[in-house]
Amino acid sequence: MKRFFGFALLCTVLSFPAFASSNSQTVSIPSAVQVGSTQLPAGDYKVTWTGTGANAQVTLAGSGVQPVTVPAKVVEEKNNHTGVITNTTGNKNVLEVLLLSKVRLVL
Repeated sequence: MKRFFGFALLCTVLSFPAFASSNSQTVSIPSAVQVGSTQLPAGDYKVTWTGTGANAQVTLAGSGVQPVTVPAKVVEEKNNHTGVITNTTGNKNVLEVLLLSKVRLVL
């Protein structure tokens, strides 16, 4: 019985990284964008999110850049490519949507 419990515990612990990676993906941002109150330079960013529906939090982390966390809405949908949708406000490109393989993150 102890052996079975130990095996079950080991399987559970080893599966946590698999669950964590399902809510992360890398996206390339081709030009500088405003995210919340932070200006992010062009580059590749690891996008992670927690929560579902309108109660999600999205974090963008890039090389040499402080991670930025903003509220978002998660819309589950299949996309054939990853990308971003921006809107120009004044003279700034504001990041509005992240298109990932299985979700759309509306910021």
